[in-house]
Amino acid sequence: MSDRTGIFGGNDPFVIAREWLAAAEPVELNDPNAIALATVDADGLPNVRMVLLKEIEADAFLFYTNYGSAKGREIAHAGKAAFVMHWKSLRRQIRVRGVTSREEGPKADEYFASRSLKSRLGAWASYQSEPLSSRAALVAEVARVTAARGVSPERPPFWGGVRLKPLEIEFWADGAFRLHDRFQWRRATVSDEWTVTRLNP
Repeated sequence: MSDRTGIFGGNDPFVIAREWLAAAEPVELNDPNAIALATVDADGLPNVRMVLLKEIEADAFLFYTNYGSAKGREIAHAGKAAFVMHWKSLRRQIRVRGVTSREEGPKADEYFASRSLKSRLGAWASYQSEPLSSRAALVAEVARVTAARGVSPERPPFWGGVRLKPLEIEFWADGAFRLHDRFQWRRATVSDEWTVTRLNP
């Protein structure tokens, strides 16, 4: 497309996404890799929450979660998810929709091991999204897990990565007089070629 140049230029949307994230890292005050992750429950009711995107791979976006959490259960049920990354400092956003799969291999083990000890113990101690009687109960569970798991806890079997392979990626940048620039990359399946369309603001 002739006018897809500058920050929108290139033939690989994952390269563009990495470039936009790199541009945001020095100017966003907190968590430039934060995404608003959307899922739907068994009744089709939407849910959205902030999580941290950990990697933009060659053909997918990767984050980690407790598979027993609400988002983990909803992703497992639907096999699909969506997210938006928004950088107020850059006046840009990326919207992604696609299909999901789990990352439960060495990459998940390596990432888990790289987290702080308190975060690793917390992953074992928290029954994420389930009712909690008090903070004291959570602290007591952390203490129990610490005694049981020691200083080098392995990755819990209920915790790991979620890989989102997109069917749609939209790059949006603020324009003068609210005439924003929007380019949508679409494909019918994850093995198809991308088509790119400029959208009205």
